Amino acid sequence: MKCKNVHSKLIFFLEKELPDSEMKQVQQHLDECSECALFAAEMKNTLQILDSDKVTDENPFFFTRVKARLEKQEEEQPVSRPVLVRILQPVAFSIILLLGIYGGFKLGESPDATVADSQLSEQEMVPFWNELEAEPIETFLME
Repeated sequence: MKCKNVHSKLIFFLEKELPDSEMKQVQQHLDECSECALFAAEMKNTLQILDSDKVTDENPFFFTRVKARLEKQEEEQPVSRPVLVRILQPVAFSIILLLGIYGGFKLGESPDATVADSQLSEQEMVPFWNELEAEPIETFLME
């Protein structure tokens, strides 16, 4: 067996996931080749370090500490705001909102415009209707 093939199967060999025939071939190659045996030893040490890092230490008092914190939070209920503040805050917000809307309408109006000036009379619209005859596409679509 070549070194390249052994390297590709080495992790499965160390995890003992290869079939018996391949396990014997890899073991035979590792007995004969010192470089692959050294590489296998390093790989085995690396896998052992990774396995030891996977194990997490469970703290037996974690649940009791969390439970104590939750009970402490339940005891320390937030102080409710006075009734006057709870009522005045939405009222003040509504008044400010209405003033903003009113101000927006006032800013949108032009100072010289009146209702009569803003509407076009029929006589002023006649020239626009006459221009439609000059544009054949619009007249075609309008018919």
